Amino acid sequence: MPLRLRSLLFTPADSPRKMAKGATLPADAIIADLEDAVAPSRKQEARVLLVESLRKLPKGPALRCIRINPVGSPFWPDDLLETFAAEPCCYVVPKVESAAELHLVSQQLTGLEREAGLPVETVRLLAIVETAAGIMNLREIAGAGGRLTALALGAEDFAVDTGAQRTPAGWEILYARSALVTAAAAFGLQAIDTVYTDLADDAGLAEECTAMRKMGFRGKLAIHPRQVDVINAAFTPGRAEVEAARRLIAVFEAHARAGQGVCVLDGKMVDLPIYRAAQDLLARAGEAPAEANADEA
Repeated sequence: MPLRLRSLLFTPADSPRKMAKGATLPADAIIADLEDAVAPSRKQEARVLLVESLRKLPKGPALRCIRINPVGSPFWPDDLLETFAAEPCCYVVPKVESAAELHLVSQQLTGLEREAGLPVETVRLLAIVETAAGIMNLREIAGAGGRLTALALGAEDFAVDTGAQRTPAGWEILYARSALVTAAAAFGLQAIDTVYTDLADDAGLAEECTAMRKMGFRGKLAIHPRQVDVINAAFTPGRAEVEAARRLIAVFEAHARAGQGVCVLDGKMVDLPIYRAAQDLLARAGEAPAEANADEA
């Protein structure tokens, strides 16, 4: 998986036109959706269309992902078996409530990889947590194994499950968001925020993305092409942030060479956690840390 997984765009698996359109956008991942976007009567047809569509699409930088139906549904085994030939980079597993569900999917993928002559764990997993039980079991889910690369929150289903009413402020899902970010960080996974359902509110989407980036999320699920650019911009550190981080790193490293573990920059204390946060920001921006400049110390 790439270092940055900012925008993940859902496209209906039974719509070759929309899948082709999604592939032209700057989304970091395209998720062909076999779950909510496809009626039960069209699951089989959607799998066939999905494979045909992905095979026709030109190779691009976006990750090719497939959202299967929930483990426990009658559809998910065939979702894997009949779409593996499309060579997805990642399967997205919805409504995950336990590590056992991810282990079942992983076991199926191991068999398919061996049949195809691929190394085990070539295909990755992204788990969407969407229920109260899933949030309570996040520690177990996050530790489910090497295939797992990210955790995402499904807030709409979570609100239904808990009886909460969704609000623009999002207080009703604050605990779920915090728990997911914490679990992801503890196990070295990327945390992906829930969808933003108001398709006409670009300003609101940008504001929520900025707040979630500050909270620790690394990206956001998208449900419309117009959301991709907004999400990418919000989750990509700006030039001023990058320059400030590079300066902070240079000053801290200069003081470290002088035997000082803490320094002051622009009237603010800088210690090791703040230094590491600056390094993380540069990594998310695709930047390399600057060489320390002793003249700034």
